[in-house]
Amino acid sequence: MRITHRAVKGALASAATVVLLAGCSTDSIEEPVESSGDDASQEAGSEEQSEFFSQEDLDTQDEQRSATFEGDEAEPWLQYIDGEMTDTSEYASDGAKKVCFANASISNPWRQTGFITMQQQLEVLQDDGVISEMEVRDAQDTDETQIADIDYFINEGNCDAFVISPNSTAAMTPAVERACETGKPVIVFDRGVETDCATTFIHPIGGYAWGLDTAEFLSENLEEGDRVIALRILPGVDVLETRWAAAEQVFEENGIEAEDFFTEADPTRIKQIVTDAINQGDVAGIWMDAGDGAVAAIEAFEDAGVDYPVMTGEDEMSFLRKWEETGMTALAPVYSNFQWRTPLLAVEKIFAGEEVPSEWVLPQTPITEDERQEFLEANEGMPDGHYAKFGGEDLPGFPDAWMDR
Repeated sequence: MRITHRAVKGALASAATVVLLAGCSTDSIEEPVESSGDDASQEAGSEEQSEFFSQEDLDTQDEQRSATFEGDEAEPWLQYIDGEMTDTSEYASDGAKKVCFANASISNPWRQTGFITMQQQLEVLQDDGVISEMEVRDAQDTDETQIADIDYFINEGNCDAFVISPNSTAAMTPAVERACETGKPVIVFDRGVETDCATTFIHPIGGYAWGLDTAEFLSENLEEGDRVIALRILPGVDVLETRWAAAEQVFEENGIEAEDFFTEADPTRIKQIVTDAINQGDVAGIWMDAGDGAVAAIEAFEDAGVDYPVMTGEDEMSFLRKWEETGMTALAPVYSNFQWRTPLLAVEKIFAGEEVPSEWVLPQTPITEDERQEFLEANEGMPDGHYAKFGGEDLPGFPDAWMDR
């Protein structure tokens, strides 16, 4: 397998062997605004949220939570909700194709897990003669860098297909549109942009579904007037903003007192925020817009010697293991990590001239307490930063590629 690259720095130093020669992707977008819990910080968060909120989209994702997905349940990375399809017959051609991947980053465990899965899927498609190589550029969580990366690919002129995982929503839109203007297929996944020019936009159901799943779970297990601390990574990313927008609406409807704080997914900051909140009064619940640092939040309760909260984390192994250890009441929402396989499988379909969903909506199902043991056993030996629903069990490098990061 050959992956050309520009640079890989810092974020995945411990996984350099697995990442091989590839670039990374990102999770930040703007300078994060820290929410300290005071009125000014809370107001700043609300302003960011209003920019992204759509009641129509929330209602759509609410319905999609119970939708029937087309395709084989054993291959959820190829499932989709029936809808508008893109005719790709104009791209039908023989021979292996070069993919150019502009990745936001691999600066967190979720993206690291997904990128490993993507590389393993690439190896299969290279062996099958579908893809010749994948050149990867890592924006390292910076809009300006990713814009330059996309323009580099365009100017280089030897990309058969563009795959883009946007660093942020609005800032990346013009660059994605420029990629579309080349006449080559463009596949956007994970985070969205403000254009529908891409051949397909691949993503799990979305942030609103996450917010509904999690806030409903907390509300069902708490009492009116209970206090919840909401731990948010940063402002300005669509899937994160919509997670909180939906959750905040559910909390308000159920009389749950929720206070939100930006953490930058820093465990030290998370622990301090939760410790301060506990010192100020009872904390009945913890809500997170991503599972990074979930264990640090739980440890704050242990250090304070108070009862565990009702909590939502994510399908990261560290949280699943801590959940089992403590016996706390919890839910592991999922932003399906197996989606990292789908863009390359979309490339295969596109150059075979097969239709692909214009908006390729993948399943997104939380892990409940009844299912927790099943996923712990299936992922035994995986590092704490691994994600249970990574969907790579049938790929050639399983399990070593994910273990030896």
